[in-house]
Amino acid sequence: MADPNGEVPQKLDEMLRLFRERIERDDVQQRAFDTLYAELAQYKDDFLFQAEKPLLLDLLLFYDSLHWFRQSLTREEMSPEVVVDSFQFLMDEFLELLYRRDVVPADQADRFDARLHKAVRVVPATSAADDWRIQAVLKRGFVRGARTLRAEEVSVFRVGVAAPESKD
Repeated sequence: MADPNGEVPQKLDEMLRLFRERIERDDVQQRAFDTLYAELAQYKDDFLFQAEKPLLLDLLLFYDSLHWFRQSLTREEMSPEVVVDSFQFLMDEFLELLYRRDVVPADQADRFDARLHKAVRVVPATSAADDWRIQAVLKRGFVRGARTLRAEEVSVFRVGVAAPESKD
């Protein structure tokens, strides 16, 4: 069947033109998406860096203090009393670093509270009044606002728990 008016080649040319336009539009959209994705990734990296930068700078200052302490110990420049005082200074400096991030040691408690404490050792209690009383804090707990970051690890007195047998 012949096409006397030449409509088929015209329609094919039109379809070819439409396909080319669609492919070009898709390429433009893909390049735009790639550009946006790259910008978003850069924004995310910059945001995280800017958010972490103050903490990292504080940690670097603390590193400098640790380095000074180590050099002083190596050179044997400090008496035992000065070593103890210097070490306490480092502990205080580290707590200050945490405090600047709203992280503080958990309040001391006499009784076990599962929301704040983690019992890692149980000691036999001699009376019912001692049941669930904290015998010792093994690792200090820390909070930020109303949220516990690390539960305090404690040793707890318990009624009805047998004393561990000694291994002689």
